[in-house]
Amino acid sequence: MAQPTQWQFTVRLPRNFQSKALRQLLMADWYLPKHLVFSLKRGERVLVNGQYLPVNFDVHPGDQITLTFLASDFEHPYPNVIPDSAATVSVLYEDTNLLVVNKTQGSKTHPNQPGEVGTTLNHVAAYLAPKNQQPYVINRLDQETSGALLIAKNPAVVPVLVRLIKEKLIQRTYLAWIHGQLNQPQGIIAMPIGRNLADKRKRQVDGDHPQMAITHYKVVAHLPNATLVAVQLQTGRTHQIRVHFANLGHPIVGDPLYVNDPRQQRLLLHSWRLRVPLPFSFNHITLTASLPETFNQFENRYFK
Repeated sequence: MAQPTQWQFTVRLPRNFQSKALRQLLMADWYLPKHLVFSLKRGERVLVNGQYLPVNFDVHPGDQITLTFLASDFEHPYPNVIPDSAATVSVLYEDTNLLVVNKTQGSKTHPNQPGEVGTTLNHVAAYLAPKNQQPYVINRLDQETSGALLIAKNPAVVPVLVRLIKEKLIQRTYLAWIHGQLNQPQGIIAMPIGRNLADKRKRQVDGDHPQMAITHYKVVAHLPNATLVAVQLQTGRTHQIRVHFANLGHPIVGDPLYVNDPRQQRLLLHSWRLRVPLPFSFNHITLTASLPETFNQFENRYFK
């Protein structure tokens, strides 16, 4: 099946839209990068009510905007992920542009080596193959972290979604069981995280080449020896939640890198809720990913 060579989007501006320059709509409202706006302008592939309109002209409520992107607009228009079995794909949301799946524990987010299979992205590639679509990874979850994972279905929305994450307009809430009891019902952890030179798999507070990391948390529930916290990230450093709570002396239950847990409990960290502004739209979605059975097993086995 031939790969698509162009992607077209048609949107009618809502009645409450405030008139503004087309350039401002594309860049400020829809978060298109400057180079893509230039490509649309140069190729006269941005139409208003069926006619090409220079981007410095105003658009108004009720106008119909049509954008056509070509494969040549993108450095890597096709991800070429090898399809694997789609049996484990649990879809939380899907439209023409994006897909949100509930990632299973133990599955890597994406391949790291040529020809690699068995990752979540390989499974999603198999799910999308009958539709002649491919998955584009937007964010990643650690292998042992489960939950909501955002995947693009065409290259045009990739830079939009990446910028939405960078601008903190995509909100991600995690749930985690941590060891011990927290004294405060909520708080902010602000500690720089860098590489651990003794173990390349790990990160540490004030490690090599540290970058500031900020984690917001709220206590959800208590058990005798553990606390359930809801966590939102202001920054997105590798292992940020795991490193921050471990440094506080409250590592995540079952963490294979940052806690010695003889019970061999799996990591209890879950990407629980996701709020996403939809590309080329004025709407958003809020999704909740059901908890893996390991969360229930933990509560029942150890503390009841």
